Amino acid sequence: MSSLVAGVDCSTQSTTVLVVDEADGSIVARGSAPHAVEGRHGARRSDPEGWWTALAAALAQTGRAGEVGAIAVAGQQHGLVVLDASGAPLAPAPLWNDTTSAPDAAALVEDLGRAAWAADTGSVPLASFTVAKWANLRRTQPALAAAAAAVRLPHDFLTERLCGRAVTDRGDASGTGWWSPAAGLYADQVLALERVRLDPALLPQVLTGAAPVGTVTAQAAAALGLRAGIAVAAGTGDNMAAAVGLGLEAGTPVISLGTSGTAYAVAERPAADPSGVVAGFADAGERFLPLACTLNATLAVDRVAAWLGLDREAVEPAGEVVVLPYLDGERTPDLPHAAGTITGLRHATTPGQILQAAYDGALEALLAGLDAIEAAASPLDAHAPLVLVGGGARGAAWRATAARLSGRTVEVPDETESVALGAAALAAAARAGGGDAAALARRWDTRRGTRITAVARDDARLARMRDVRARLAELNAAG
Repeated sequence: MSSLVAGVDCSTQSTTVLVVDEADGSIVARGSAPHAVEGRHGARRSDPEGWWTALAAALAQTGRAGEVGAIAVAGQQHGLVVLDASGAPLAPAPLWNDTTSAPDAAALVEDLGRAAWAADTGSVPLASFTVAKWANLRRTQPALAAAAAAVRLPHDFLTERLCGRAVTDRGDASGTGWWSPAAGLYADQVLALERVRLDPALLPQVLTGAAPVGTVTAQAAAALGLRAGIAVAAGTGDNMAAAVGLGLEAGTPVISLGTSGTAYAVAERPAADPSGVVAGFADAGERFLPLACTLNATLAVDRVAAWLGLDREAVEPAGEVVVLPYLDGERTPDLPHAAGTITGLRHATTPGQILQAAYDGALEALLAGLDAIEAAASPLDAHAPLVLVGGGARGAAWRATAARLSGRTVEVPDETESVALGAAALAAAARAGGGDAAALARRWDTRRGTRITAVARDDARLARMRDVRARLAELNAAG
């Protein structure tokens, strides 16, 4: 029996496959293929058939597809895939970053109230959530919504194509807005809302991400170059797969630095935050994954560097300068109409100080997200390192800033494809009949990499930034 498994990351713009030796977690092959995202004026949509085509191309690029003994898919959260009775997509799928459903999300929040949403589903829905996209479809294209024979998430669509079974997992289901992580059930109160009116028979069965759900069909094998009959896991959403791929234990904080930023940790109990700052997701196993998101991370800091004419690493201690780089408004803290703010400038202030202050402002928002997670879910482990991932984690200035403002040891794993690696661990666990895929990832030592030694937390700097943020919030509230 082959010891190779495949982990799939179907992200917004591309599909990546890692072929992993389950014996030791070594990566023996990689493949990646793009898929198109289209839309204007807030619309962001993809043809789900393009994900299937990209999966075939990525598997072929590995050159090892025929040797794989199990496969699992992790996918971008929240997207809405509407299928006909044959399993074919009825329309392009609105993605997580499609904002055309913003008015529908606001109306849904009004329908139930923030406290009820948080209690019923763990989260207060935003435009990104699947429930808002379905409400938008019913409002704007009622005939299309009425024709739906099945409603899926992106990873569900691919998993069903692989094995012929309609399944999802609790992690990805928790981002829909119509499934309750606390109860482990679809939320009947949400499905019955007039704006939703969704028959639960159109939805997939919810399992854990490592559950074995079937085997690759002959038709799928022929299309993808896989062997028919190999094991298929239920799979999960991208954030949940990253947590598996990092082998996270409860209470270990993670910050992911991309164009936007995320902060999350595995928790023992579900979160319910009526403010909406914390999304009370489930993880891919039997625990939970409260998550906070910021809109401004690496792109915003790089823009500040470009304005100053500096290399992104050309930082100096910030001194009195505070930069809140909320160039796109901000979600954490909840300041959607804010703009970038600079204060504390002096004649002696240097461009390098301003740039460092931008790093500080972006990281402070993510650390505030971790504080909100701790308040809404369960305590973070005071002795655990801060795990830093994403494109920004490669940067020395980001690493040093994270260490100084968190007061924790910072770990930066060498492997950057934690989502696909987590999917591979789910595949390996499924082939063994299910189990703790994160524990397997820990045996694979997936967090090996660079460690930045803890330094004393810069509380004075944090206090200065939080004072400016409070004043900015007052100004925004005053209009």
